[in-house]
Amino acid sequence: MMKACLCLALGVSALQPSTKPHQTTTQAAAAKTVAANAAAAMVAGFVAVAPSTAITSDIRSQLSYEQVKGTGLANRCNEVEGTGSISVPASGYKLVDLCLEPKTFAVEEEVANKKGDVTKQFVNTKLMTRQTYTLDGISGKLEGGGSITFKEEDGIDYAPTTVQLPGGERVPFLFTIKELVAKGSGGSFKPGFEFGGSFKVPSYRTGLFLDPKGRGMTTGYDQAQGLMASQTGTSGQDELFNENNKVFDVFDGTIEFAVSQVNPDDGEIGGVFVSSQPSDTDLGSKEPKKVLSKGIFYGKIVKD
Repeated sequence: MMKACLCLALGVSALQPSTKPHQTTTQAAAAKTVAANAAAAMVAGFVAVAPSTAITSDIRSQLSYEQVKGTGLANRCNEVEGTGSISVPASGYKLVDLCLEPKTFAVEEEVANKKGDVTKQFVNTKLMTRQTYTLDGISGKLEGGGSITFKEEDGIDYAPTTVQLPGGERVPFLFTIKELVAKGSGGSFKPGFEFGGSFKVPSYRTGLFLDPKGRGMTTGYDQAQGLMASQTGTSGQDELFNENNKVFDVFDGTIEFAVSQVNPDDGEIGGVFVSSQPSDTDLGSKEPKKVLSKGIFYGKIVKD
């Protein structure tokens, strides 16, 4: 049974003896850890592999592409071990390899209680996207002193994601931290340090996208064939106008980070984050919903 689970999680080649003479003992131990975790997850009945032990940067660096392929590790952030501190006295530092791994997604909806009172609440959702929703390799400058400021510059800073509400409605959104400027009080990263700020949320779709009726922003039909042209003053034309008039919306989002682990020797920090951003508008034809994402993050501080 265990061998069958390993075959499903890592492929048949994972059960065969390694023929690579240069593979180190550390690589073999790391691969064994990943295989055991993947097998345990498969036995427990999880669709997505969720290893129980922490995957640190040291363990990940020892794994080859074939050892990571099919295990779900590519969608996971490194975890940090330690409770030290890292000072950022002035400019000349960068935060690199920043990784954000969401654990839960919630969407704000109007919910009615037994008395009929309607209130807005965040509703838990079901993730419909495969394991491609983690942001990784993000980097930017750090400015220290009495406070620390991080400005996002590069990396895989967006991931198209779709979640499903309990009623069956699907909500697409672009999980992102583009152009993030995050600030925190204090001159060093240590457990308990918090920083956050705002970022830009571009449209889920680009101008070249065509809807089912062939309408687009920069290409395609101006109006859907078989429908009457818009007429000023006619009821119901606003909805038709929004469907025809495609726009590339750019909204604002906010995010807060809380550091819980610090490894001063390797310059690593880790912790949790909470992000709030709007969902997709289907190029302007729908009202955006508020999406709340919670998860863990990892980053490494280096001199510029």
